[in-house]
Amino acid sequence: MLQQQKLTEQIRTHALKLGFDACGFAKAQYLPDEARRLEEWLNQERHGTMGWMNYHFDKRVDPTLLVPGAKTVVSVLASYHHPKHNEQIGIKDRPLISKYAQGRDYHKVLKKNLKKLFKFTEEKLGNLEGRIFTDSAPVLDKVWAQRAGLGWIGKNSNLLNKDIGSFFFIGEMIIDAELSYDSPVTDHCGSCTKCLDACPTDAIYEPYRVDATKCISYLTIELKEEIDKQYQTNIENWIYGCDICQDVCPWNSKSVLAQFEDLHPRDYVADRDLNFWENLTQEQYDETFEGSAIRRAKFDKFKSNVSIVSSNLSQN
Repeated sequence: MLQQQKLTEQIRTHALKLGFDACGFAKAQYLPDEARRLEEWLNQERHGTMGWMNYHFDKRVDPTLLVPGAKTVVSVLASYHHPKHNEQIGIKDRPLISKYAQGRDYHKVLKKNLKKLFKFTEEKLGNLEGRIFTDSAPVLDKVWAQRAGLGWIGKNSNLLNKDIGSFFFIGEMIIDAELSYDSPVTDHCGSCTKCLDACPTDAIYEPYRVDATKCISYLTIELKEEIDKQYQTNIENWIYGCDICQDVCPWNSKSVLAQFEDLHPRDYVADRDLNFWENLTQEQYDETFEGSAIRRAKFDKFKSNVSIVSSNLSQN
């Protein structure tokens, strides 16, 4: 047991050395409560056009089906917060892009460093079977991070950490080695309802429950068809994603700064005005968003968002 604890702490220490802001460990097992809640959410069609949420349901709630013989889910957090982001809070007179998308594609950054962590773990443990993930497979990342003691799932459905806030990405290693497990932390949202009160589309329809079909992030990224007229005004000046429910969260008053420089905002993405986005060509789109998560919204979708925001800003 002492050896197991020592190995666990060595992995955690190495994760922090690599630049992750936190690392926790949870036992890999079937998630019956989460399976019930997810099934209910899907049956209510709160996922909208994200049909992929229906795929691999069994694997989504049981990591041992993703990695046969899995015993441990190692979760890591990587902050993307930057001082520049504080200047963007509350801005209403120019287009905004969600903070997480202003730097390099987080999938690339986290996977690169998770591979290093996996290699380190393999060297320590010998033969190791497992996989790494970062929002790239049917993994309930927030649930596993919560079980690993890295925070609690708040009323806006984001993972919240008392020391880090919520402006971070989550990654996992699911491995077939048994390690020492962390304990979940308690909920610290209390009676606060700032996220519910601030959401322009009422997407947070009750504490801890989000209707994705009303969420600005969904409307500006995942929804392929035109945004319904009733929500076009509500997206305000967001041309890609939304940070409102995180900006108002008290726990983000002490967000830690990103250690991975690739996650820092790129000025040529964060500081553009409406005129630039309105005149953006396909070629400029490809050049500006090279290696960026924003490419998930194709050119036509992005330009449609810009058109809606332009109309909204002209009415201010």
